[in-house]
Amino acid sequence: MKVSEAMHTPAEWVEADTPVSEIAARMAKDDIGAVPIGKDDKLIGMITDRDLALRVVAKGLDVERTTAADVMSKGIVYCQTEETVEDAIHLMDQKKIRRLPVLDENKRLVGILSLGDVAHSAGLQLTGELARAVADHHR
Repeated sequence: MKVSEAMHTPAEWVEADTPVSEIAARMAKDDIGAVPIGKDDKLIGMITDRDLALRVVAKGLDVERTTAADVMSKGIVYCQTEETVEDAIHLMDQKKIRRLPVLDENKRLVGILSLGDVAHSAGLQLTGELARAVADHHR
């Protein structure tokens, strides 16, 4: 199965200078746990609900003045629509991530492939292996 058949859409990114208060509000409204971050028409990172908790709230930062660029996970790991779900699972396993932005052939963001999407589209063995990999305890 191709990633395009398993991913969820739509996917939108926010600019790197967006206040984290707006990102948290979007996460709550859309019931999502991660938002891709872009700058100059390129994906540059991802901000997760965990990033907000550990890098903003736990440090007592001002949510109106702190931007996505200040606290996002830098760099972007992604997959493409025509890749197989199995290949995406292996990438998620290697990088220990639960969500992958999905880009089309023009390198445009078109979706997100999450652990939940994998659970609904892949076999139990692959889903179990991925869940175990991304749920490893932090040391």
